[in-house]
Amino acid sequence: MRSFDLIIIGTGSGNSIVDPSYDDWDVAIVERALFGGTCLNVGCIPSKMLVYTAELAEAANNGERYGIDTRFVGADWSAIRDRVFGRIDPIAASGEQYRKNLPNVTVYGVDARFVGPKQLQVGEEIITADKIVLAAGARAFVPDIAGLAESDFHTSDTIMRIEALPKRLTVIGGGYIAAELGNVFGSLGSEVTFLLRGHTMLRAQDRAISERFTKIYADKFDVRKGASIDEVRREGNEIVLETNAGEHRCDELLVATGRIPNSDQLKVAATGVATDDGGYVITDAQLRTNVEGIWALGDITNPVQLKHVANHEARVVSHNLIHPDDPVEVDHRFIPAAVFGHPQVASVGLTEEQCSQAGLPYRVAINQYASAAYGWAMEDTESFCKLIVNTETRKLLGAHLLGPQASTLIQQLIQAMVFDLSADDIATKQYYIHPALPEVVEQALLEL
Repeated sequence: MRSFDLIIIGTGSGNSIVDPSYDDWDVAIVERALFGGTCLNVGCIPSKMLVYTAELAEAANNGERYGIDTRFVGADWSAIRDRVFGRIDPIAASGEQYRKNLPNVTVYGVDARFVGPKQLQVGEEIITADKIVLAAGARAFVPDIAGLAESDFHTSDTIMRIEALPKRLTVIGGGYIAAELGNVFGSLGSEVTFLLRGHTMLRAQDRAISERFTKIYADKFDVRKGASIDEVRREGNEIVLETNAGEHRCDELLVATGRIPNSDQLKVAATGVATDDGGYVITDAQLRTNVEGIWALGDITNPVQLKHVANHEARVVSHNLIHPDDPVEVDHRFIPAAVFGHPQVASVGLTEEQCSQAGLPYRVAINQYASAAYGWAMEDTESFCKLIVNTETRKLLGAHLLGPQASTLIQQLIQAMVFDLSADDIATKQYYIHPALPEVVEQALLEL
């Protein structure tokens, strides 16, 4: 059994731990899939490259509204796909080769599982280390539906690399992955149907955001609420879904019903690491597990499953490994999130429903994009900014935006919450460029 100073399982954010500070450590890196993890290969990066392409198609299709003679006449899916992965795949390959070339790093490109206390089986070999980092991520959750496994369905892992743009795409789910990828294919020419178990998309968002987003998508796509699926089967080139509303047929099926941590596949219980009811590895504020010398970060431990959170956690773990006598803690007070659908959605802090349930004293301001000069110029009638302030402390409790550039506009509000600024100071103690879109936020702040 070979012994290392450090084993890192997973090459998403975990890969960033090893910097020159570790040059005198004997390090093993284990990755069973493409180097670089979910975000680079099957998540954030390729999906946002496709989102940008879809935005161009959307803009071309709506030029007439502004007196511009533009139109969307079709998409060369093969060219789009090959452009995306022609840029991404070399990054993954070069990242792996770079690690393999380091004299103090051994890369295991195989599956792994614990077989005993700090004993990790990698292929036919068992390795161990005093220090281990669990950064093995999460995977798509596939519901238990009769016939689904045999239907040749897709998840976010595979849908972006399909051979042809489907004429009819059905999406099971209404979360952020469903919203983003469904819109990509819909904007590029597919007929998209969403099957929702509930009655709104993006159910984790503030209710005002979720309801407006659902209405916008229902105007563009076939959104079927309260849907249940009894059986799925393939008939030739078609996939047939038996639902509570009758038979539904499509050419491709995307299952986007959430993601679950890989702790079970890694068999972390064999090394004594504790998990919660959802399978997430339990850590303290320093990202230590209950087993001395084992840390965890990213999607295997954090249910929010966001790349920027995993990156933050990787920095914390990296510091704590090198500086055990001067550890730092994670700061998860104000975690922002964005949905890159059309429209965009961005949020940070509490929803109004959470404020109400917690009995907090609060006030809400909602400002439409159209009330600001740039939003008016865009003839935007759907987008808005919703802010929630504590009426006693005057500090922001939550911020929620739906519309163009939402993921950018929210950044100043994240910063304000982190640095404990009052809503009044944010509104009045800085200039807002006129007639730029941030005036949408300014007006909401002034209303508070």
